[in-house]
Amino acid sequence: MSGAVTSRFPHVRQDVAASLVVFLVAVPLCVGVAVASGVPAELGLVTGIVGGIVTGLMPGSSLQVSGPAAGMTVLVYEAVDTYGLPALGVIVLAAGLLQLLMGALRLGRWFRAISISVVEGMLAGIGLVIIAGQLYAAAGLQAPSSGLDKILGLPGAVVDMLGDSEALISFAVGAGTVLVMVLWRRMPGPARAVPGALAAVLLATAVTLALSLPVATVEVQGLLDAVQPPGADAFGQLASIGLIGTIVAFALIASAESLFSAAAVDRLHDGPRTRYNQELMAQGAGNTVCGLLGALPMTAVIVRSSANVHAGARTKASRVLHGVWLLLFAALLPWALALIPLPALAGILVHAGWKLIPFRQITALWRAHRGEALILVVTAVSIVVVNMFEGVLIGLALAVVKTAWEASHAKLEVIDKGAGPIQVYLWGNATFLRLPRILETLESLPEDRPVELDLSGVHHLDHACRTALENWAERHGTPVKVSGDGVRAAAADPEQPVTPA
Repeated sequence: MSGAVTSRFPHVRQDVAASLVVFLVAVPLCVGVAVASGVPAELGLVTGIVGGIVTGLMPGSSLQVSGPAAGMTVLVYEAVDTYGLPALGVIVLAAGLLQLLMGALRLGRWFRAISISVVEGMLAGIGLVIIAGQLYAAAGLQAPSSGLDKILGLPGAVVDMLGDSEALISFAVGAGTVLVMVLWRRMPGPARAVPGALAAVLLATAVTLALSLPVATVEVQGLLDAVQPPGADAFGQLASIGLIGTIVAFALIASAESLFSAAAVDRLHDGPRTRYNQELMAQGAGNTVCGLLGALPMTAVIVRSSANVHAGARTKASRVLHGVWLLLFAALLPWALALIPLPALAGILVHAGWKLIPFRQITALWRAHRGEALILVVTAVSIVVVNMFEGVLIGLALAVVKTAWEASHAKLEVIDKGAGPIQVYLWGNATFLRLPRILETLESLPEDRPVELDLSGVHHLDHACRTALENWAERHGTPVKVSGDGVRAAAADPEQPVTPA
């Protein structure tokens, strides 16, 4: 029987082993992301289950694993805080349907055109907000609402913590969790088979129970009690413009994170490449189901996906099975969640937030492309100061302006030999962005001398430049010689028309 299964599914052993590794990585992350998002812990597991079973069965990316992501934590927390937990299902459902529509319209590949600097800036900003917020959670303190207030309030939080023994103990558990995760990579080979996040949570739980430490633990509702499909009142909030904007933000950010993750996962293996439009529809189908269940939004998660590849997964069976193991865990062992200390989950998210900040990329960009590094930093800072959606829009706008400026390369050269006409040569792409400099040069020329304006080297002349050059030629009191097909303007004196070259 075993031989028949192996012959029909030649990679079953590798996929089963990989699915168990991904399951062990996913459990603490699913629970931690849910708690940090301000929703019941079970909803994180529900999203992980749907990401494994529903999205895992669909075509798109064969080895990418989906579930609740730290990168969406800030946006989800803001949405729940603003509109309430019942509205979360409506937001996620609508975002999923929007993803399905974008996939059907074959827009998946266009997400690859988004500036890498904006995406990395988004992740860096999210990482900073996560770290700041979870430092409060590790100490059992109430975090301020905005990202900027979280960072500015840290000195005061340290003072409060130092005056509270229970807060110090709680923070020590969180710091110990981070320390275990950092040092776990140096453990002997057999020990490293256990994921660092799981090992850190198990150790923190064991120490908390053994020493009866006064730290908060996860509140458990039960899987069925936590699942709350959105009701009619929640759908009524769709009339809110703010809610619509949140839906668009969920859809765009989740899609971008998933498809960028797919590109990264493709570089880790030699198997079939991701089909981006189908992967976008798979993510949309998963989020639609999550919305119907009132769960967290899902994205593809690079941590779980890379663990899946490195564990030897060969087919999509591994990601589906990881969803099955999550379902069995949530159904049969819900009491285990109640033993997990909250500061341990905060430590896991502090570690995850730190990994979202691309320190090496910032340094490399600054050396090679300072403009891109500036976009990354501005996007991150905007997310901290304002919010995630508007921060990403600021980053995208800055990237567009930078691209337009770089694409508008125009070189202007004036040759005046003292006798005869002044020769002006213009090359490149003459757009409105370069127009002030062009006009400043032309208007500085003496008005009592003839001018030959040579545009034969111009590749592109936009409407603003064309109109401005025509007006300048008409105002000029002497003949203007124009080469190329850029400008055809009459001289100010109709008796002395423009002389084409």
